[in-house]
Amino acid sequence: MAEKHTNSKNEKIKNSGHEWDGITENDYPEPSWLRVAFYITIFFSLGYWILFPSWPTPNDRGALNWSSESQLVDDIKDINKLKDEYQLSFDKASFEAIMKDPKLLHFAMTSGRSTFQNNCAVCHGAGGGGNPGYPNLTAGAWMWGGTVEEIYQTLLHGIRNTDPDSHDSQMPAFGRDKLLSIEDIKLMSHYAIYLSKSDEEKSKEVSIDLKKADEVFQANCASCHGSDAKGNTIVGAPNLTDAIWLYGGDYETVYDVIFNGRGGQMPYWQGKLTDSAIRGVAVYVHQLGGGK
Repeated sequence: MAEKHTNSKNEKIKNSGHEWDGITENDYPEPSWLRVAFYITIFFSLGYWILFPSWPTPNDRGALNWSSESQLVDDIKDINKLKDEYQLSFDKASFEAIMKDPKLLHFAMTSGRSTFQNNCAVCHGAGGGGNPGYPNLTAGAWMWGGTVEEIYQTLLHGIRNTDPDSHDSQMPAFGRDKLLSIEDIKLMSHYAIYLSKSDEEKSKEVSIDLKKADEVFQANCASCHGSDAKGNTIVGAPNLTDAIWLYGGDYETVYDVIFNGRGGQMPYWQGKLTDSAIRGVAVYVHQLGGGK
């Protein structure tokens, strides 16, 4: 049975009769504001139950005839309407105009990123950082040209595929086809690594015959990579002096590349993606940090 006590003001306090270790449970009525809030939540729930589809009904839409599906359809219509406005301007604009217009550039970057993630990231990485055999698109090392127009052409036609307009060149297999002796291949492997070093590191190099190495290089490699080894985008020959390696920069990997040659492929996207999507990817890739 509940007991009654008094507080400091000599007011009687109802006690629930529950006590533990000298601690009693008093029986106070709830404050009025809490009761009002309770009734508000009840009326709000009733109103929501009638207006929205919170209870199974024949049309399952409530008095307002609302559904999340219809809301999604309306939102998509609004998005597509806004997108179409930019799409029309984007399709008509040149690459130069796109680069100068912040809104069109943002549109291209957004659409290009989405297309890139769905079609290109599996090889080049989610951020375009590349993988062994797949170029790093953020490094500024372009085998076939790094302007947005050149990137667009590469995307359109690809590299070494069935498209008649694809980029096409082949690095000889100097060892497998016996074009160079094993000694010269070893020398070229060390020389390629040497070319990628800083001037300070080069000054300390004493392990290879640089004069002979340059003679072999000029006779066999310079026609593609250039006499200064800076590369040639016309034939897709990479710059050997920038320390950016497509397959790896350790001796064993470089030796294998020279011995067996390389000729990686890239698919053409013309006909597989819309021209607008390809242009968006070209702008996105160009803006990753390595475009010229």
